[in-house]
Amino acid sequence: MKVRETELPGVVVIEPDVFPDARGFFLETFRADRYAAAGIPAAFVQDNLSFSMAGVLRGLHFQQPRAQAKLVYAVQGEIFDVAVDVRLGSPHFGRWTAARLSGENGRQIFIPRGFAHGFCVLSGTARVAYKCDAVYDAPSELSLVWNDPDIGIAWPVDSPVLSAKDAAAPRLSEIERARLPRFAETA
Repeated sequence: MKVRETELPGVVVIEPDVFPDARGFFLETFRADRYAAAGIPAAFVQDNLSFSMAGVLRGLHFQQPRAQAKLVYAVQGEIFDVAVDVRLGSPHFGRWTAARLSGENGRQIFIPRGFAHGFCVLSGTARVAYKCDAVYDAPSELSLVWNDPDIGIAWPVDSPVLSAKDAAAPRLSEIERARLPRFAETA
């Protein structure tokens, strides 16, 4: 497996070894010892799976105070997956990075605690799986609007299909500072 650093320290793209043959392919989606050796410290406790149609954008979501690190990959279809640093005091605060993940390329992205996460579907449909290092805690859920001009994410969709919650999410500058994670707590 190959691990590629992104512009945001801690956010990495993983390219598992894929073994194709006439029947299809095989790959390991997770193996604790290899991921730990690659610097991914998470002990995952919850797995999630979402199904979405073309043009759907989910996010941007993060949790505070009960944050989650996530290992995300597309089981089927293709997505544009985004991480935004929302840690107060971080030298990368408000910056974003993205990766195209698909069932074909097998790529994964590891998003540490303190980052907002979202994705949009580029194919007809997509099934997205992600492992979390903490159990979901609804009162800790926060959202950040997908098209915050101060962040400037270059989404490959202009008019995404959004949930009511995601459409009404605030800009990063509108989120109460006390609700944001601190860089020192997550670094």
